[in-house]
Amino acid sequence: MDLLQAAAPSGFETRAADVWARHAEQFGARTHRDHFGNAYAATGPEDAAPIVLLGHLDEIGLMVSHVGDEGLLAVRALGGWDPQVLVGQRVRLLADGGDLFGVVGKKAIHLMEAEERTKASTIKDLWVDTGLPVDEVRARIPVGTVAVIEQPPLQLGDKLASKALDNRLGAFIVLEAVRVLHERGTKHHVVAVGTAQEEIGAHGALVATYALRARAGIAVDVTHESTQPGADEKELGRVPFGSGANLAVSAMTNPGILRDLQAAARDENIPFSLSASPRASWTDADTAILTRAGVPMGVVSIPLRYMHSPSEMVDVRDVQACIDIIVAWVERSGDRTDYTR
Repeated sequence: MDLLQAAAPSGFETRAADVWARHAEQFGARTHRDHFGNAYAATGPEDAAPIVLLGHLDEIGLMVSHVGDEGLLAVRALGGWDPQVLVGQRVRLLADGGDLFGVVGKKAIHLMEAEERTKASTIKDLWVDTGLPVDEVRARIPVGTVAVIEQPPLQLGDKLASKALDNRLGAFIVLEAVRVLHERGTKHHVVAVGTAQEEIGAHGALVATYALRARAGIAVDVTHESTQPGADEKELGRVPFGSGANLAVSAMTNPGILRDLQAAARDENIPFSLSASPRASWTDADTAILTRAGVPMGVVSIPLRYMHSPSEMVDVRDVQACIDIIVAWVERSGDRTDYTR
């Protein structure tokens, strides 16, 4: 829960990286950080190029673009927001001298003209109100200050709802996989990376895989759970809660890794599903694949509802399946060096 509650929008991942690295150190992983915001946790012998496991630490957020005469804050999106989701939310501002809180304001329905009531809000229609005097706002919240939604996680039976499940959950899964492998005394060099800036271009994955000279890897992210209203199984595939780890079939991902993941899952009775991603996977894998001479990558995803909202929801059984399939894949295929198609 500490990882979910850390305020860490894209480009400002330090708080989440601190929590993630602390957990890695507790089970004995070799840890380090880089200038870009990535956090690393390694296990196994270091005599070979590593297998990398990527899960991004950043969440979508907001950035202050203007402080108005009344102390109200204009903001821009830091990542992919549906502005309707922001209406009425509470936010945490990572302000100078300590965090501040505010609410997202919008003109009340009573003040709207008839034609305004049918229009969707844009970011420009919204503002953040801290309730503070304008002089204090200007002193403590300069342009460029970032903010995230302030919402606590909720346990709902076998489901977990929270902000930032996209993709703190992926960062948690890759770290858990390294923990299991470490405790089993793996003979493979494996490095989990809590990556930075995925939501604005998967830049951290590019930096990390280049620095590590990775030989193969898995990116872990989220995918749309297919029974929620508005989801189309003809496009998404059948990915309901409880279906386990979702594997991307993509022109960019490596078919050998996909075959090995499926074989490992079948041998270990780990539930999984397949989804078609004809071009890019829209995950950290897309930049990792193009690092140096190319890194063979697979993509494992967690079925998730209400993506890019404060109420993202997952089934904890699917989380465990993702951990299990990665561990099984490393143990079965960690010696593989030829990924030729």
